[in-house]
Amino acid sequence: MKEISARHSIRKYKADAVNKDDIKKIIEAGILAPSAKNRQPWKFIVMEGEKKEDALNVMEKGLERSKEELKDVPGIEPLISDAFNTLGIMRQAPVVIFVENSNGKIPFVDINVNDRITEICDSLSIGAAIQNMLLAATELGYGTLWIANTFYAYQELASYLGIAGQLISAVIVGVPDETPNPRPRKSFDEMVEFR
Repeated sequence: MKEISARHSIRKYKADAVNKDDIKKIIEAGILAPSAKNRQPWKFIVMEGEKKEDALNVMEKGLERSKEELKDVPGIEPLISDAFNTLGIMRQAPVVIFVENSNGKIPFVDINVNDRITEICDSLSIGAAIQNMLLAATELGYGTLWIANTFYAYQELASYLGIAGQLISAVIVGVPDETPNPRPRKSFDEMVEFR
């Protein structure tokens, strides 16, 4: 419960490197997560230094493409702006871990009902793995941010990273340079119903 309560999304990082053994411990925590039918559908691509910068440059090109392609979609402007802001945060953190659903398919194609159910179950499993990673990083004294804005640069990142399955998200890890206040939560009674 200590790490669950202490974990916060961190958006400011120090330049300090993350110990390689700690990165391994964080990923090992993810690998220990439960998964539907024990498929263990995750793959983690760890990027640091120049490789990380190259990947984020690719992401920037994808965001620029989405900005142009989606410009006429109502309400898209603040979403794309947020994605660029997220990219700036990702550049600060020393480690980016891209997360792949190794069983998944690109999200832009139709799939049959059975494959969709499998994809949903695998996405839930990967969510559990990511949560384990966030908590392990918190225990080790690191800050993290779970990134979904990779979707606005999906094609570019998936191609650059050589992802054969489905790019799910990214997690950034680093020494926090902020201590944010806890975000407001809905009340227990508002969210729970005993029957």
